[in-house]
Amino acid sequence: MKSALSIMFGVAAVALVAAPLTSYAGGTISGKVTFAGKAEQKEFLFSKFPNPKFCPKIANKSLVDGDKRFLKQIEVGKDGGLKGAVVAVADIEDKAWMDGYAGTEVVAAFCDFQPFSGVVVNNRPFKVENTDADPDDPKSVAGVLHNPHSFTVKGASSATGFNIGLAKKGDKLDKPVTFRGGAEKEGYFRLQCDQHEFMQSFFLPVSNPHFAVVKDDGSFEIKDVPAGKHKVIAWHPFAGKAKKIEFEVDVADGGTANLKAEIK
Repeated sequence: MKSALSIMFGVAAVALVAAPLTSYAGGTISGKVTFAGKAEQKEFLFSKFPNPKFCPKIANKSLVDGDKRFLKQIEVGKDGGLKGAVVAVADIEDKAWMDGYAGTEVVAAFCDFQPFSGVVVNNRPFKVENTDADPDDPKSVAGVLHNPHSFTVKGASSATGFNIGLAKKGDKLDKPVTFRGGAEKEGYFRLQCDQHEFMQSFFLPVSNPHFAVVKDDGSFEIKDVPAGKHKVIAWHPFAGKAKKIEFEVDVADGGTANLKAEIK
């Protein structure tokens, strides 16, 4: 009898091991960010800045019209989708993730900072690489001079972080993001080239890995969000006067919560 029980227990144990186990790392937040207003852009004349023959060679020809260069401050796609917006869970502080954040990376290519928008982590690295050189200009054969100048912005005020020239192709900088006095809770991080004013990028401070830069149509998906109710923010550096719009989202374990975030 003891032997039979042992056999039965052994079979049951094997069955339990073989059975598929269902576990979830959290839920998903997906949706779309829209803008109720119109597209906006700012015009610059290449002739007023260094390298007026090199900079127009940028691959994205929607940014160029003859001697004009456009900074597309607000781009609105089909059904009001807001390009360049960032969505982030704002009520989680993941210190281990923040401490291990390798840094935000930006590339200067054909007089454009890429990407246009993204995220940063306070006190963690911000990296910029200059990839520009002009073989047709004796002064810029070794490199087109770019001067990344960073600002921490809060409301109408801003403070300089770093201001460093990258004179040669391949030159890099690696500096920490430095928000002070809790400004990262309300502000954002801005990058501009002091040589070419139309080179600008913008970054939302985050404290956890649950964020997304929307696709060109405004859609996004954030996976592995812990179950429960969360404060989620949608932000754009120009739309809605750069204010962070807050939403409450209830995330079910293994489920998908939909968020339609309109910025006005």
